[in-house]
Amino acid sequence: MKKLNVKNISAEDFDRKFERGDVLEHLDIAHAKVIRKIQRVNIDFPMGLLFRLDKESERCGVSRSALIKMWLADRLEKVAT
Repeated sequence: MKKLNVKNISAEDFDRKFERGDVLEHLDIAHAKVIRKIQRVNIDFPMGLLFRLDKESERCGVSRSALIKMWLADRLEKVAT
């Protein structure tokens, strides 16, 4: 296994390396979690909240569902500790 490159790089450099598929040396995959099973759920949101979610997901460059999943995972990680 490759040794983890602990050298800090800028976000721009990381993005360029990501586009080339060359970021594994900067990731600690030993602690990566794999989600094997997916359960689809339906959630009703007020239109104003959806509008705000869409604006934020566009700003971050991810889909609405990806943004919701990231935020939920982050929040659950915080309450687990």
